[in-house]
Amino acid sequence: MTLAEMDLKSELSPDEEIQTLMKAGVHIGHVKSKTHPAMRPFIFTTRNNVQIIDVLKTKEFLVKAEAFLESVRARGGLILWVGTRPSARVAVEQAAKKTSMPYVTTRWTGGLLTNFRVISKRVQDMEEIERQTRDGELEKYTKQERARINDEYQSLVKVHDGLRLLKKMPDAVIIIDTLQDNLAVNEARKVRIPIVALSDTNTDPNLVTYSIPSNDDARLAVGYMTERLAEAILEGAEEAKRVEALAKAKAEEAKAKVQEELKA
Repeated sequence: MTLAEMDLKSELSPDEEIQTLMKAGVHIGHVKSKTHPAMRPFIFTTRNNVQIIDVLKTKEFLVKAEAFLESVRARGGLILWVGTRPSARVAVEQAAKKTSMPYVTTRWTGGLLTNFRVISKRVQDMEEIERQTRDGELEKYTKQERARINDEYQSLVKVHDGLRLLKKMPDAVIIIDTLQDNLAVNEARKVRIPIVALSDTNTDPNLVTYSIPSNDDARLAVGYMTERLAEAILEGAEEAKRVEALAKAKAEEAKAKVQEELKA
């Protein structure tokens, strides 16, 4: 850590969480010339022509995003993870699998949200080929036909493998890089699905519902943020289980009460 970095940390806050955020590099933005005007309120200072994000605001907006995702999952909602930039793919896939949610890490398929019925049919086609393979139904085809089916399958898996759990329209979308995945942003806005996204200094935070001022390029920063958001989703899942258990207990109690009354 350089002396300048140490000074910057002491300027911002002695808060332990703030230190963790900065250690992950979430405060490092882009060069000043790339700054989006809407991000100026979230910039703390400029160092060596690089914009430094105000991590106090990062912490504030991260808490809001976490609370939203927790509430979505607590009511049984489905959350779609999106991160096609190479630096985000591994973290997004890991977070999606950890939370048992669908994800997109290769490329966004146009119409995924605005033409959901048609695109979801492609996922069904992929799973149908898998079923036919398991059941030996492909043996009736010629070698050339099987090769063609396999090529189609490989193409489907490459793009749609992460969408197996997307059985309905998502209730929220998490997008790591809104410039890289601007098509996902546009479609989610068009169908009015809330967006949680990292907002680097070169992006427009007004395009998303829950903006988190943060570096969206560095693997460490992206990894930290996806982990935090994933934990919020898991907490929502636990809350859903608690609510379900409580409802079940009340139902059993009511049933027992009715049976006692009948006996009486």
